[in-house]
Amino acid sequence: MRRPYIGITDFTCFEQVEEMLAVLKPYHQMREFRHLLHVGVMMSYKTLHGLQTKWAKAFPAKENIASIFGSDDVYNCLHYADYACNSNLYLRQSLLQAISYGGIGMHAIQLDMIWPDPIQIASALGFSRKKPEIILQIGKNAIEAANNNPQTVVQKLEDYRQVVNRVLLDKSMGRGIGMNAAELEPFVCAIKKHFPDIGIGVAGGLGPETIHLAEPLAAVFPDISIDAQGKLRPSGDALDPIDWNMAKEYLARAAGLFAK
Repeated sequence: MRRPYIGITDFTCFEQVEEMLAVLKPYHQMREFRHLLHVGVMMSYKTLHGLQTKWAKAFPAKENIASIFGSDDVYNCLHYADYACNSNLYLRQSLLQAISYGGIGMHAIQLDMIWPDPIQIASALGFSRKKPEIILQIGKNAIEAANNNPQTVVQKLEDYRQVVNRVLLDKSMGRGIGMNAAELEPFVCAIKKHFPDIGIGVAGGLGPETIHLAEPLAAVFPDISIDAQGKLRPSGDALDPIDWNMAKEYLARAAGLFAK
């Protein structure tokens, strides 16, 4: 069984990781508490290839990513975003490059894409010396492409059975839009039923004041993972840096949710 996680996306240096680990330390001493800290670092097709983008100042330089993944006590995950599918034709090459910047401490790469080519993902893993876990983000557009139907999502996931280790159901995609647990639950149930070995995470507008949005799912699925991004800054704008005091509060409240 894959260990679930409590995620924060948009780390930019290792000192932030140490700060957040200190928040979770008392919980990790509890035998029943299994959630790891998910250290999420952003990269996009444009930042990978040195193209002009508004995210260049918000994301860490690709050369610095490996230094953020400096602890084995967490779940280090590179989030690779390409919603325009610029790299779909050359996805294998881009993934190999992205994985190389993650360094030896990277445990997973999350694909923030709309149903990327599973054959090229498998090919990239075949060529890579490091074999990170693959998290497939199933975002708003991906769900709409599956007609908002859990069974259609399951059918699409069948193509990824050999390459995907986890999925993240995320209609917000970093914009701070609050999740609707009742809407997500049928998708969680369908994926769990058909893919019992795939880890499942949810995201959408989670922060210190909105962690209750995940409570209904956590009550039914105590092994579910969660991730937060947009609501960890006062502005709610992912272009602004995270307020790490807000992140501490979110992390403590989320840990309390799963420590019940």
